[in-house]
Amino acid sequence: MSLVTRRTPAGPARLGMAFVGVLLIAVNLRVSFISVGPVLGNISDDLGLSSAEAGFFTGLPLIAFAVFSPVAPVFAARLGLDRALWVSLLILAVGIVLRSLPLAGVIWSGTALIGVAIAFLNVLLPSLVKRDFPLRVSQVTGIYTAAQATMAAIGAAVVVPVAQTSPAGWRLALGIWVGVALIAMAVLLPWLLRRTGDSSGASAPEVPYRSPWASALGWQVTLFMGLQSISYYVLMAWLPTIEQSRGISAATAGVHLSVFLLISVFASLVAGGILHRGSDQRLISLVSSVFAVATFLGLAFAPGLILLWVVLGSISSGFLIVIALSLFSLRSVNYTQAGSLSGMAQSVGYGLAAVGPVLFGGLRDLSGDWTLPLVATAGIMVVLAVMGVLAGRNRVIGVR
Repeated sequence: MSLVTRRTPAGPARLGMAFVGVLLIAVNLRVSFISVGPVLGNISDDLGLSSAEAGFFTGLPLIAFAVFSPVAPVFAARLGLDRALWVSLLILAVGIVLRSLPLAGVIWSGTALIGVAIAFLNVLLPSLVKRDFPLRVSQVTGIYTAAQATMAAIGAAVVVPVAQTSPAGWRLALGIWVGVALIAMAVLLPWLLRRTGDSSGASAPEVPYRSPWASALGWQVTLFMGLQSISYYVLMAWLPTIEQSRGISAATAGVHLSVFLLISVFASLVAGGILHRGSDQRLISLVSSVFAVATFLGLAFAPGLILLWVVLGSISSGFLIVIALSLFSLRSVNYTQAGSLSGMAQSVGYGLAAVGPVLFGGLRDLSGDWTLPLVATAGIMVVLAVMGVLAGRNRVIGVR
């Protein structure tokens, strides 16, 4: 598994394997928790969860993202980037299995492990792209984002039929995704074992970079990451439930979620293709954020046009995530700083995102309908638009 470019220029075969490694990791980044949404009602009924508790269940991986994202660069420095990524896949596989076991309490520990693993993978993958494909950051980011959205769409489409036809119900429907992690581990392991020395292929850059924690630009990127994540994870957690409360069947709601994810695939590819063409990312960030505002207001006040809001929200989400992930590299001077910014943005950012599904469910319980939480989320998207304009300016955090 040559996920790495060494000090000497990498040949086409090495870069090709690097790209394969990126894709194999990427397809594991969403499906294991996106597939929860369509069967969240089944899980809540089986375990007796309230709306707020169900929101906490879907938000638990995000809490893990917030807590463990800053640890990821240290984890990679100890093991080497390639080994850290492979071990993260192993943790993910263990978490998926534990979450599906019919044992008291393990669903929570398994979900937490899934969050830890994806936190590491989320943070390290943009750093890896910065290192291996420094001249094609937005294109590679768009492609791997599309790949993970494609796998998530497959998961959203099949999870309800599997749960309905299997005696194991939702447990099997969520447990089958361990196979995706195991395939990635099996394919990448022989290449990993052939590596000698540090898997980063080079020591850290000698140029001392400025910490993003001390940078206004670093905080703008971080807030943009967190606020766009609120939009995405609220929709993933609650969109099927909102639709079902308005008379749409669970299977149809699952199909709508799949449509959402499939459209976001093409949106991610388009974003990756055009993001690098302008002098900065302010306009594309602003337009994508406005789409998010319209999505939540539409769900609140024009629910009869649900499919329109699904499409608009998917376009917004596909663009916003590629912008956010690309900013880690575009606003940094080297891959080490990119990793530090990624860790910061995904820690603080997902900390903000973690409260989104919980508060959304809590506002639903408090108000008795979906209008209040949807309007509140639309207001948050207005702040996202402001952060997008600030973070989208053509500048880097710089060096000390």
